Amino acid sequence: MTMLMALAIPSKRVDAHQHFWRYSEAEFGWIDNAMAGIRRDFLPSDLKPLLDQSEVSATVAVQARQSLEETEWLLSLAAESPWIAGVVGWVPLVQPEVSSTLEELASNKRLKGVRHVLQAEPDEYMERAGFNSGLRALRKFDLAYDLLVLEHQLPAAIALVDRHPDQRFVLDHLAKPRIAAHELEPWLSNIRRLAEREHVSCKLSGMVTEASFERWKPGDLLPYAEAVLEGFGPNRLMFGSDWPVCTVASRYSRWVDTVLDFLGGLSESEENQIMASNAVEFYRLRTTH
Repeated sequence: MTMLMALAIPSKRVDAHQHFWRYSEAEFGWIDNAMAGIRRDFLPSDLKPLLDQSEVSATVAVQARQSLEETEWLLSLAAESPWIAGVVGWVPLVQPEVSSTLEELASNKRLKGVRHVLQAEPDEYMERAGFNSGLRALRKFDLAYDLLVLEHQLPAAIALVDRHPDQRFVLDHLAKPRIAAHELEPWLSNIRRLAEREHVSCKLSGMVTEASFERWKPGDLLPYAEAVLEGFGPNRLMFGSDWPVCTVASRYSRWVDTVLDFLGGLSESEENQIMASNAVEFYRLRTTH
């Protein structure tokens, strides 16, 4: 029995990275004029038809605001929509009482991981004692950690994961390489170094918004996809849409088709790993509590 069957996800496709929000200018200041089209609410009812069209029947909802209120809201959405198989929320990792906060939140089995928006922090933040102490607290609750960093932060991210060899990490959006500028280095060298750490996985997500929104072609993204496929291999990559952020540059279905094209040279088993079973295993997903 495969991990996918054992954990009862009834699909060959799992979206390991998507968001929901109720939009407000104050809380979503990062949505600039170039992304004005996503300055509105995005809720499960908006996503479900897109999932059905692309034969995706389970997702992981990832935090977009750094608040416990949002984490609790995402968990409530997952309770109402069983196809939201997991939540990656935010918790105050740097605060001494983080263990008690985690204990309360992790009683909800839909909480599968934690993320802090490190791309908005200086590299030194990853060295903070409180932050590292908070990361160590995740292991007690078998929670994953999503790494959201920019390509220039990869050396600091490598040092961070080396301090936590027993923690499950997944890199979001390939660390946002400079795709629009067609630059591979130093991203390529650093991504290869990170991929040597076997406790780190990577999401095939967030690429179209690092390319030219209106003019990108699959060939623009291919060198970056090939690099992570070579580095992490089929057993440590997972498909993610980054919906609704991706919609400023791509329809949901187009991104699914683009990823499937990237994986065209793999076996059916390897494609299934990337499109579903790796996410199920990494996030310990179930469709019911």
